[in-house]
Amino acid sequence: MNTEERKDFNQVYWRFLWSAILIALSGCLGNVVDAIIVGNLIGEDAVSAINLTRPVVQFMYTLNMLLATGAGILVGVEIGKKNMPRAAWFYTLSMVLCLIVGLLIAAAGLFCPGTATGWLCSNAHLYQLTFEYLSIMLIGAPAYMVMWALSTMVGVDGSPRLVSIAILIDNAVNLSLDIVFIQFFGWGIAGSSSATIVGHVVGIAIMFWHFRYKDNHLKFIVHSSKFIVNDNHEKAQPDYELCTMNYALKQIISQGAPLAIASVCLTLLLYSANSIVLGALGRTGIFAFAVCMNLLQIYNLFLAGVCRTIQSLGAIQVGKGDDEAFRLVLRKSFLFITVAMILICIVVWVDPSVISRLFGANDPAILAESNHALRIFSLSFIPFCYIYVVMIVYKLYAHHRMALFISFALSLTVIPVLWLVSKFVPSLLWYSYLIAYVIEIAAILVLHCVTHVRFELKIKK
Repeated sequence: MNTEERKDFNQVYWRFLWSAILIALSGCLGNVVDAIIVGNLIGEDAVSAINLTRPVVQFMYTLNMLLATGAGILVGVEIGKKNMPRAAWFYTLSMVLCLIVGLLIAAAGLFCPGTATGWLCSNAHLYQLTFEYLSIMLIGAPAYMVMWALSTMVGVDGSPRLVSIAILIDNAVNLSLDIVFIQFFGWGIAGSSSATIVGHVVGIAIMFWHFRYKDNHLKFIVHSSKFIVNDNHEKAQPDYELCTMNYALKQIISQGAPLAIASVCLTLLLYSANSIVLGALGRTGIFAFAVCMNLLQIYNLFLAGVCRTIQSLGAIQVGKGDDEAFRLVLRKSFLFITVAMILICIVVWVDPSVISRLFGANDPAILAESNHALRIFSLSFIPFCYIYVVMIVYKLYAHHRMALFISFALSLTVIPVLWLVSKFVPSLLWYSYLIAYVIEIAAILVLHCVTHVRFELKIKK
């Protein structure tokens, strides 16, 4: 790659990265804005209630990763290979599945929201607020699923700028309607959840502008036998249609599985951590934990942007067979995430009380607990981000076992550490995440070295 090509590639990289970061706003900024506004307009308990519903948001995001993120990688690879019919088929299956899953979750929100609330909240004082927020969120599940899936696909198909605009407007609508629904309509915490859903609907409508472009590759296929081609680039026979659909579904799930497993584990972690912290430290502790989880959303803003860039732009380079460009994507991504994390840590350590007060904290005891927790968590999230990016790299290099191991270990290691610390050294509860992630890094290094040695011995034989 000469100087001019590298310059052009750098421009493409930064275009993908900033677009991906803005896309990530859809998944995290909405929650943070909800918590800030709710904390100041309703109270500290409302912030805790929103945090108690996070496992549900994470569960929906898990399903999106399984059905859309993996498909987005496949679409990127097929576009790189210039195999547009197969790219369109992966897109079609992914979007249909995401919509169906969203509708099923909405049905659950209509008929049994109380059951879900009971699973999430064991505190009678917080139950009603949690119920009101969760009920609306579940009904709006199709908007969550389609928004996340469509942003992935449109970004991979070469319109990251359009996605960026959609996300910005989405969040502007959400922020504006938060105040209108809560302050002027008197809807309380349900207004916050409603505002998020309306923002997603607006974002979806804007992204559909992409389909007006004649050169877009995201064609919706109704009859697969007319479009699907086999591995020899020959038109499939009519009886090959069902086989092709099964193959496509297996590929989509296979690609998304490591990320989805990591997200499932994170869902379990959020649920377990909420229960452990609420039991060990009560309402003061759960508020501090809620603020820390909102801090994680800021880390996730940059982490998700880097991961989407690696998955989209990196997958295209893998499809082209351009290893040099792929390595350049990785180098720039690791450098960016490192700088971003250092800056966040500095801000948190200088004055964490600013963050706590942002979410409506005024009680001195709550402020003291939140400030202590924030400083520790700001360090804990650094190894978490590195581990997550490494998992993506292993997946793209086809080291599936290592990717799956990291997917499981990323969150499941924290649960036993958190439980043990809460039982035997509760004063050190906030250090649980940091201890667990250090253990995971050590395990990954050992397994990587063992795998590398085995590979070299196999080559010599």
